[in-house]
Amino acid sequence: MDWQGLEQRYLMKTFKRVPLTLVRGEGARVWDDKGKEYLDFVGGWAVNVLGHCHPAIADAVGEQLRTLIQVSNQFYTVPQIRLAELLVQNSCLDRVFFSNSGAEADEGAVKLARKYGKLHLGGAYEVITATGSFHGRTLAMIAATGQPKFQQPYTPLPEGFVNVEYDRIDAIKKATGRKTCAVMLEAIQGEGGVNVPGDDYLNEVRAWCDERGILLILDEIQTGMGRTGTLFAYQQCGIEPDIMTLAKGLGGGVPIGAILAKEEASVFEPGDHGSTFGGNPLACAAGYATLKFLLEQDIVENCRRVGEYLMARLQGLKAKFDFIVEVRGRGLLVALQFSTEIADGLVGACLEQGLLLNAVKPSALRFMPPLIIGEREVDEAIAILKRVLVKAGQEMVAAGDPPGTE
Repeated sequence: MDWQGLEQRYLMKTFKRVPLTLVRGEGARVWDDKGKEYLDFVGGWAVNVLGHCHPAIADAVGEQLRTLIQVSNQFYTVPQIRLAELLVQNSCLDRVFFSNSGAEADEGAVKLARKYGKLHLGGAYEVITATGSFHGRTLAMIAATGQPKFQQPYTPLPEGFVNVEYDRIDAIKKATGRKTCAVMLEAIQGEGGVNVPGDDYLNEVRAWCDERGILLILDEIQTGMGRTGTLFAYQQCGIEPDIMTLAKGLGGGVPIGAILAKEEASVFEPGDHGSTFGGNPLACAAGYATLKFLLEQDIVENCRRVGEYLMARLQGLKAKFDFIVEVRGRGLLVALQFSTEIADGLVGACLEQGLLLNAVKPSALRFMPPLIIGEREVDEAIAILKRVLVKAGQEMVAAGDPPGTE
């Protein structure tokens, strides 16, 4: 069957797809429709924290499918309450609202901040965000996202967002005014290129928000659920957000998002916000099984340890290839930065050899494998990548652009 041809015929042209049709997954590996095996270092876009089709998630979802799939939020359901309790018990936040995606979670967080501004800040409604950020693809979240390439096709954008330079506390201070109700940031910018801020940045932002009486919203959609080596990235900074958003890894592959808030920031009342499918029993059963396994099996510690090993192996490649200029990231959210725009070509070459990677920028590769991987899978990925980099260096030399490999 020509699945890719059928996709071209029937689906909207919204994705720049890799020419690969995946049909099965297990652990850190996937198989295409021709039976070829691949080592997956994309991980469902940082979603498959326990790998593909993990038994803990499959069993929980299977049982829930046979029990109760969907009811209205007019009624109480057990999986939703169990997951909310587990999230609150393992974070600094007090209240939870479940959505279906990260974009919905961020949009809801902004609604929450705006109501807080109306109640406590004289009607303040503006949210300061950072350039290079990514908060989703709804119109409002495109306005929040500080990347013109996402914004320009859809102007005029909704008002109420101020984009300032990331990792610059002075930029946030300058942009703060009487209309400001919140600052919304990613602890590490994932889609922006795995941009890690300075050690003091989030502490300075927290202090400034406290001084001005405004809310700090942390978008942990990509960094949450253990991805950076702690359950949530804010835990590495010694601060606490007023509002936090989650999605991606929360359901281990089943779509779910969440807004978490401190009690004093949780100003929604009945009728203020809602979702038909948000927090449905099926998604919450998956989320509960995922988080419970992460905690009980110390998967987060595995992420920290193997992430350090991956970083070390990538630093070893940097020492061999002069066209690698930086290795950055935390845990198993890592980027390899090049001096030229070769990332797309490297993704294709690695694909041919059985390794899935993501070109987060034309000049950078992103690594976001399942958190269950071990050093053996890292070694396998590095061996493939090294062969591809050697060939890339040879092609640069042939083109008259010596890369300076050793």
